Amino acid sequence: MSVATSYHSDVAAEHDAITGRAGSHTATRAAISEAVRRGVRLRVAIVDHGSGQRAQQARDEMEALGVAATVDPVRPVGRAAGGALPSTSSLCGRCGVGKAAILPDGRVAPCEIGRFLATTDSVRETPLASVLSSAEWAQARASVPARTSADPCGPDCGPSDDSSSGGGSCGPMG
Repeated sequence: MSVATSYHSDVAAEHDAITGRAGSHTATRAAISEAVRRGVRLRVAIVDHGSGQRAQQARDEMEALGVAATVDPVRPVGRAAGGALPSTSSLCGRCGVGKAAILPDGRVAPCEIGRFLATTDSVRETPLASVLSSAEWAQARASVPARTSADPCGPDCGPSDDSSSGGGSCGPMG
């Protein structure tokens, strides 16, 4: 098991403004500290929204905790889509390849960034193996275009890196 999370700033007010939730910095920072304390394999992505955001300082803070963190540019999915429908072109192209993200409600997505592709089945009621062998999972996985460039998303892809040392950035396909 591993945990992946995003972090936005070492300054609580900036982090909370980005997430749109008061107290999210405190809660996220506490969860990260607890995962470190328990020895849980942890990946942190610093999502850089630009405009002077303290992304590098947030990375430095994570590294001081012993957590490898990547700094990745914001991708137009989730709240960052600004109300637009998310597109699979914003994904790295390796979603669902040897991994799956289980969302808080138990639904399964091909990756943590591709939550919009989550199955309707939940591991709370359906065994994970059944979800991953379903036609719905196959359709979600197939909807992510494979990277066709000469340099496909490598093992240092931030969203796909499950190593304890973190990894580099893997830009979206588009």
